[in-house]
This record gives sequence, structure tokens and C-alpha cells, in this order.
Amino acid sequence: MNKAVIFDMDGVIFDSERAYIECDKIVAEKYGLPNIEEVAYRCIGTTTERTKQILKEYYGEDAPVEALFEEATLLFREKYKETGIPVKDGVRELLSWLKENRIPTALASSTLTKVVKQELTVVGLIDYFDVIIGGDMVTRSKPAPDIFLKAIETLGKTPEDCMIIEDSFNGIRAAHAAGSHPIMVPDILQPDREILALATNVFPSLHEVLEYFKK
Repeated sequence: MNKAVIFDMDGVIFDSERAYIECDKIVAEKYGLPNIEEVAYRCIGTTTERTKQILKEYYGEDAPVEALFEEATLLFREKYKETGIPVKDGVRELLSWLKENRIPTALASSTLTKVVKQELTVVGLIDYFDVIIGGDMVTRSKPAPDIFLKAIETLGKTPEDCMIIEDSFNGIRAAHAAGSHPIMVPDILQPDREILALATNVFPSLHEVLEYFKK
């Protein structure tokens, strides 16, 4: 397998999407903001700044968006600062196999780079990645392909040589726009007709991704 593999983080490496939305719901109730779960789904796979824009578009410019975001983030960080965020099933097996077979591996997340490194370190996964790209290292958020193109360039690969594992619609759109091979492992969002057309493969878990790579 003469390829490189690029991972998204939240929803792929970490079982974090649902946990974060639960924190959103607690804080949104405090501020009287309805339908936060629906709005949060729109933010999956986007940067911090784009998330804030989506919240303002829905709730209005005068809504306490900064407070909502900051308090939900703090609540989430406090909950998992000791144990680390729960890791998705099959992650360690897949990363170990890639490392054993010397397949270049990158992580490209919309989360801030320093937060990505901190979260990976706590759960003992940071050494599996040759390249780490955070959302603050590019200008445009997914579905623009910038973050994946940055990871591809840093790996020294071509887009055609890279398989990108994503769980979000915007992530699959970005991976396809980058000219790579998008692999979807659904988390909260199940693929619709558009995403099925863009994805090279869709697998129910990372265990099936590992079996696919082995073949």
C-alpha cells in the first residue's frame, strides 16, 4: 500500500461530537437558546470561527454566542481533562497497523493545533502521527480543501496518494475537493445521496477500514 492516510479528529479519532453537543445543550438552556442540537449539527467539521458565524446566523448578532461557545468548551474540557476524551473503537488498532507498515499518517482537524496536540497527548496517540495540522494553520474552513491540501503538502504526497478518513459532510466535501480519496466512517451524521457520491468508501467503523487497508 503506497499511500498516506489523513485523519479528521473529532468524530473519527475521538468520540467527542455527542459529548460536546451535550455540553452545548446545558449552556444553551441557561441562555434560553432553542434548537441547539440542530444548530450544532451544522457546525460539525468546521473551525471555531465558522462555528461562531453559524450560531450568529441562527440566533442573531446579539445572541450570547461567545459565552455559549466559551462556556460549553470549558465544560467539555473540565469533564475530560483527567481521563482524556473517549477514543473511538478501532482507533488504536488502525494507527498501530499504519505505523508498523510505515505508512505516512497525518491528522487534519478544524480544532486549534495546540488543543489537538494536547488532546492526543493525554490519550497517548500523538506519536502515531507524522504530521498534525490544526484549523488555525489555514485560512478557509471545510468544506474548502485547504486543511487537507496543507496536510498533503507537508506529508510530501500528491492528493491522489492520500486517503482521508472523515465523519462529517463538510469533511467529505473538503477531501473530495482536495482531489484525494474520501473514506467516511459515519458518527452522528449518516451519509445522504450527495455524500455517497463523493466518498470513495463508507464503512461502519474503523475496524472495517483496517480490513480494507490490509487488502
